Amino acid sequence: MTSERKPIGLHRLLEMHASGEKIAMLTCYDAAFASVLDEAGVDVLLVGDSLGNVLQGQTSTVPVSLEDMVYHTRCVARGRKSAWLIGDLPFDSYQASKEEAWKSAAALVKAGAHMVKLEGGGWTAPVVRFITERGIPVCAHLGLTPQTATALGGYKVQGRDEAAAALLKQQAQELVEAGAQMLVLEMVPSALAAELTRTLGVPVIGIGAGVACSGQVLVLHDMLDVTPGRRPRFVKNFMQGAASVQDAVRRYVGEVKAKTFPQDDVHGY
Repeated sequence: MTSERKPIGLHRLLEMHASGEKIAMLTCYDAAFASVLDEAGVDVLLVGDSLGNVLQGQTSTVPVSLEDMVYHTRCVARGRKSAWLIGDLPFDSYQASKEEAWKSAAALVKAGAHMVKLEGGGWTAPVVRFITERGIPVCAHLGLTPQTATALGGYKVQGRDEAAAALLKQQAQELVEAGAQMLVLEMVPSALAAELTRTLGVPVIGIGAGVACSGQVLVLHDMLDVTPGRRPRFVKNFMQGAASVQDAVRRYVGEVKAKTFPQDDVHGY
């Protein structure tokens, strides 16, 4: 279906955001799934530090190392053909200094990433500026930030009250002004995410942030109903009724593009 599509670059993602064409993103950790997701039409592959949970059996993403991320980024890069590839900067790989952040980002790019993602606002804006000014695109991540979830009081919706929403909007604007060219919003009220999507000028990818975002992302193992235990509200099981993994991924892409997933009253806040 998508074997002959042109490689998706940052300019194309910005065009999609501007035109209202939805961006379909999924996490990916190996070459085989990279090929499956690419062929099924996924626009962006995220090598997420969620691999700590779904591959390593960790209770959080904190133990994931930069070496882990480089290894899995390299694997995914070998399997993809046209999708844009983002690598997560793991905990303790960008917090100590801007120089440390650059070295970590460069390691992921050398492994095949086109862009790196980092969590948090406020102190991260100068880090984003330092990295982007030196030529590596950055995706920011606000709302629920799993690396520091304990400091946020656990896995809870962020930006619900007026003060929290104002701070999130301020941080988002600061990150974009610092050079971030994409933003992931996790577990944020749909109305707030819609406002940021309208005003920021860069693609906003939601995970539990409503259908109005520029696109959506889910953890691959969650949407394939592989992850054990209770699923977050924003997850949909795309394997239900699917003939194969490939079919499930195509259904996900189709529903994101058609704006039928997510449904704000079912998957949103």
